[in-house]
Amino acid sequence: MNSTAPTVGFDLDMTLIDSRPGIYATWRAVSAETGVHVDADLAVTRLGPPLEEELAHWFPADRMAEAAELYRALYPAHAIAPSVAMPGSREALAAVRESGGRTMVVTAKYEPSAKLHLEALGLDVDLLVGGLWAEGKALALREHGARVYVGDHLGDVRGARAAGAVPVAVTTGPCGAEELRAAGAEAVLPDLTAFPAWLREYGTP
Repeated sequence: MNSTAPTVGFDLDMTLIDSRPGIYATWRAVSAETGVHVDADLAVTRLGPPLEEELAHWFPADRMAEAAELYRALYPAHAIAPSVAMPGSREALAAVRESGGRTMVVTAKYEPSAKLHLEALGLDVDLLVGGLWAEGKALALREHGARVYVGDHLGDVRGARAAGAVPVAVTTGPCGAEELRAAGAEAVLPDLTAFPAWLREYGTP
């Protein structure tokens, strides 16, 4: 590894992978198991924050822990196979390696579930850290010396800024280009297909 090349972090949902079909199926299964209506179509439009934030829309506080446990238990059977890699994800990871850098994924998703997605899709990353959201992502980004963090959500931009990393945003998730820029994204790309060219231009400061 080139010591001057950047370690680059990536978000997972709607940055590296499109997990909406799988998450939709998991919410439908949760509804069937619990008898609690969850609008799965709505839930998949607001991916990014921790599971508990979405659960709070549908379950009372005294059922949250039980519902989270059920969701995570159902997830492998329902969510992994339908999910797909986002356009450019493999090329983005390859571009970091070609620069001599390391790749890492920092996600709010339950880490064992994130690992299953990466393995199923053949997305090979050097480091994976789950269970961190927004500014909390800075803990892992700082620990592993990430200079760049790529995500689709305002929370990803905040996490990068808190870590002192360059926030790069893609508009493949729930947030638009203008709001991502307003949050402090230094580059806003339509998707990861544009990332290798951006990384070549960014270079090694």
